[in-house]
Amino acid sequence: MSDEQSKTALKHVTMYEITSKLFFHLCLSLESSFHQKGKSVIEEGVCDFQSDLMSTLLQTDKNKIDFQTDTLLDSEKVKQSFKKYVEICKKNEQDPINMYSLMAKMFAHIAKHAKNNLGEPGQDAIIEGVRTFGEERGKNIAKRAELAGKPNEKDHYLTNYDMGRSELFEFETLFHKNEIEQTFTKCAFADQWKEDGMEEHGILYCHMIDPAVAKGFNPNFEVIHDEYILKEGVCHFRFQMKEDKK
Repeated sequence: MSDEQSKTALKHVTMYEITSKLFFHLCLSLESSFHQKGKSVIEEGVCDFQSDLMSTLLQTDKNKIDFQTDTLLDSEKVKQSFKKYVEICKKNEQDPINMYSLMAKMFAHIAKHAKNNLGEPGQDAIIEGVRTFGEERGKNIAKRAELAGKPNEKDHYLTNYDMGRSELFEFETLFHKNEIEQTFTKCAFADQWKEDGMEEHGILYCHMIDPAVAKGFNPNFEVIHDEYILKEGVCHFRFQMKEDKK
């Protein structure tokens, strides 16, 4: 493999792409389970998300930003809309939220409408959307490892992870003989959900995302997530590769 291929394999996926992929999987799950009702939940959630995001902007600026359904399904459109949003905030001497927080808000508003309008089955559909989203990401992480000449084994999971970490995340990683242990004391997603009072909706993402990503990476790769920032104040993970059951 060439040096150029290696660089490409290890380049992080943008948050514009990750946000768009999550939205796609939420739409797919809700619409396949509830058809028009599911579509209505998405539209209502997106409407509230956009209203929330623009609540501090001047009325004349609100029409300049588009985070409607068609935009959220296209990562390039998400990128352009986010850049425009940041420009407007800076022009008005306001602090824009980051893309991690934007994704968190989008998810929580849709999850909230799914629960309010569709009850527990709606929440199940949200969780299913996170599962398929996570497994797709995990498969892509395995491909990233393959491009780097590495197998989809425990030691090559975090080194080929798709989403970049920033100062918005604080964590410690310990490498043990049979597992990787991680403890997060700060998480951009959790911080946004707590600030918005959306913990009960955000936790649906937390429950499913890491096990789903790990399974997509390798069907024998399992995650024990026994503490959550939204509950205990920290997120504690134990990543373990189980023996092939075949």
